[in-house]
Amino acid sequence: MLVSSNTPPYWLQVLLTEKFFNACIIHEEAKKNEKNIFCLDCCISICPHCLSPHNSHRLLQIRRYVYHDVIRLGDAQKLFDCAFVQSYTTNSAKVVFINPRPQTRQFRGSGNICNTCERSLQDPYLFCSLSCKIDHLIRTKGASGLSNFLFECKFLFLSEPGSSDDGLMTPDSVLEPAASTRTSSSSGGCGEVGCRTLACTATTEIVRKKRSSLSACRPIFPRISEISASLMNRRKKTPNRAPLY
Repeated sequence: MLVSSNTPPYWLQVLLTEKFFNACIIHEEAKKNEKNIFCLDCCISICPHCLSPHNSHRLLQIRRYVYHDVIRLGDAQKLFDCAFVQSYTTNSAKVVFINPRPQTRQFRGSGNICNTCERSLQDPYLFCSLSCKIDHLIRTKGASGLSNFLFECKFLFLSEPGSSDDGLMTPDSVLEPAASTRTSSSSGGCGEVGCRTLACTATTEIVRKKRSSLSACRPIFPRISEISASLMNRRKKTPNRAPLY
């Protein structure tokens, strides 16, 4: 069911502006106290130790990839119309970014770009994040444009009720779209873009390690050819004979 309200719900405003993965003040001394869960009913971010009072509330798991907040596509589709929002695949999970990522340089070319922030995209996507699609709808249709974008979700639980993972998804690698696009029904018919692996980097590191290990294991004894050459030079010299008396 679609939301019929003409104004953005408060939980959506908080979700787009909230700073996740900060340490929870209430559980400051506890381990894994990062606030990586968003409660739609209370409109606050909580840590896994704060789950008890929110067990019956709608909870959304926030995950982080390369220092940016993402949501699993399966969870996002319960709340939003994710059509034409570019999805990425990492750790065998499809995710979408909540907010656009900052760009170091402006895109130049005739390729496909985001309608809001002009980030380079794969066809046929039009938005790089949920926030960019929301901004586009409000800019072109006003707040009433969100009525066809938001879904009414009465129940939203974590993957395992009463528990939560840390939401970290290999932060030491780089998330980039692959060159090819595959059609997927779960992404609104817009396809799925895989992420490039770091196979080339890993191969380079292995080659470097092999070369360094080979150079470290070279024998310290002189080569056989060098020994033979030195012996030949000794034989060519005039022999030293004892003097005759």
